[in-house]
Amino acid sequence: MNLHSLLARRTEDAGPVRVGVLGAGKFSSMFLTQAVNTPGIHVVGVADLSTDRARAALDRTGWPAERYAAASFQEALRTGGTHVTDSADDLIDVPGLEVVLEITGNPIAGAYHADRAIDAGRHVVMVNVEADCMVGPVLAEKARKAGVVYTMAYGDQPALISELVDWCRTVGFDVVAAGKGTKYLPEYNQSTPDTVWDYYGFTEEQLATGDFNPKMFNSFLDGTKSAIEMAAVSNATGLLPQEEGLFFPPVDVDDLATALRPRELGGTLSRRGTVEVISSLNRDGSALARDLRWGVYVTFEARTDYAAQCFAEYGVRTDPTGRYGSLYRPYHMIGLELGVSVASAVVRGEATGAAQAFYGDVVSVAKRDLKAGEVLDGEGGYMVFGKLAPAPASLASRALPMGLAHGVKLTRDVAAGAVLSSDDVAVDESLTAVRLRRELESGVLAVSG
Repeated sequence: MNLHSLLARRTEDAGPVRVGVLGAGKFSSMFLTQAVNTPGIHVVGVADLSTDRARAALDRTGWPAERYAAASFQEALRTGGTHVTDSADDLIDVPGLEVVLEITGNPIAGAYHADRAIDAGRHVVMVNVEADCMVGPVLAEKARKAGVVYTMAYGDQPALISELVDWCRTVGFDVVAAGKGTKYLPEYNQSTPDTVWDYYGFTEEQLATGDFNPKMFNSFLDGTKSAIEMAAVSNATGLLPQEEGLFFPPVDVDDLATALRPRELGGTLSRRGTVEVISSLNRDGSALARDLRWGVYVTFEARTDYAAQCFAEYGVRTDPTGRYGSLYRPYHMIGLELGVSVASAVVRGEATGAAQAFYGDVVSVAKRDLKAGEVLDGEGGYMVFGKLAPAPASLASRALPMGLAHGVKLTRDVAAGAVLSSDDVAVDESLTAVRLRRELESGVLAVSG
């Protein structure tokens, strides 16, 4: 509760935290608009393959042009300004840089950048959940050995869910389920970048701002992003995925404690101690009265009769037994909250959630019949969507992780609805992401329960 004062003290004693931002998309823009007025954070550099896009992001988020006009990193360090570059490697190597924010959204690039940053002695805030759910346990262990922090991004839902789980366990409740809300119908699994805006209903004016990437938003819609985020939560908290993955039941916030409990008690879960994403829409497409589309939740059980009695005495909304309760946060503010992770890593040496072991994975499922010779287009595209699976099941079937389902050529046909195998594609084994994934598959025990 004193993170702000700790950051202020650190700034007074040693200057602001020196941060490098990799990627200049929507999440980065949300962080930048906060960082421009945060004395405790010095954005030394922003790296993006398009420097014009990076400068445009700084401009529209309130940065005066002179603040990001530094001609070099040396000038940025000397003047307190920001240098824009197209080289993530050069930014990672800046002397004295403390924190790297990996916000590219590309799992191959993200794994490489995080690996390099840890080698360079930088703390890593892994906004790139796509990379984290694929190789996070390996990167987290490498960071621990290197004495730096590897952390989820506060403000993004996985970190906020992990915080709720940590609260539950710290105060002594038994965690039953944790997750988030989203807009979901089963038909969305086949959505493509051509159909995504029809489902979302964004206006032409909104789309014209340049912040809306159709593949990224399609990943939110087709279930892939939900699977990715729940795999990351599973690996960070030890909550085991259900064998069937995610069911996306429509659940009103007032019904969380009743719906998000085991089926034998009348709930929707096939196991307790798990992750689940709830839909803001009934299966007929109608909206719930009080949905949790933008928020996160946890459901828990009182361990004693007295604790259950206290629920009743203090107005806790419970299931009919009075033993199951819930807590939820109605919103998450994405990059606007990312400074919490930056400060926590530097002044406390603590992660705002990080992978502990390999509990959950995201497997690639064909959206349509796929033919040998085609090149997969990855997350949010036309060809595959991601599905949550327990790590042992993924390993047993040699499933192709979603993070590797981009830019690889199919070596044989795959039927619509089938889970792709690693044997169905030709993967470049020289990539850092593939090396780390192989290390995870061979060196880290996938936990079952």
